[in-house]
Amino acid sequence: MADKTLTRMDLSEAVFREVGLSRNESAQLVESVLEHMSDALVNGEQVKISSFGTFSVRSKSARVGRNPKTGEEVPINPRRVLTFRPSHLMKDRVASGNKS
Repeated sequence: MADKTLTRMDLSEAVFREVGLSRNESAQLVESVLEHMSDALVNGEQVKISSFGTFSVRSKSARVGRNPKTGEEVPINPRRVLTFRPSHLMKDRVASGNKS
C-alpha cells in the first residue's frame, strides 16, 4: 500500500496545473467544493459524484453494546454516520490498480 495521502493542498495544486487558475483561486475553488459537499451532507442530502461514488448520512438508532473486555452492557446513543459507496467504475479501477 502507498503511504501517500491526498490533501487539500494536493487537490488545489492539481487544479492550478490542470485548469490554469492562480494558486489562491485554486485553493478557494477546492474549499468551495468541499464546503458545498459538507453543507449538503449536514442537511441530510446525498452527494453523488459520477464515476466516483455517493456520500450519504445514515441515522443509526440507539442500541445496547457490550464492552468486549468486561462483558458489561453499555447503551450506545442514536447518531448520524457518514457513509461512502464507491461506484462500480471506481471499484473496478481500484481493484485493477489502474491509474489512468
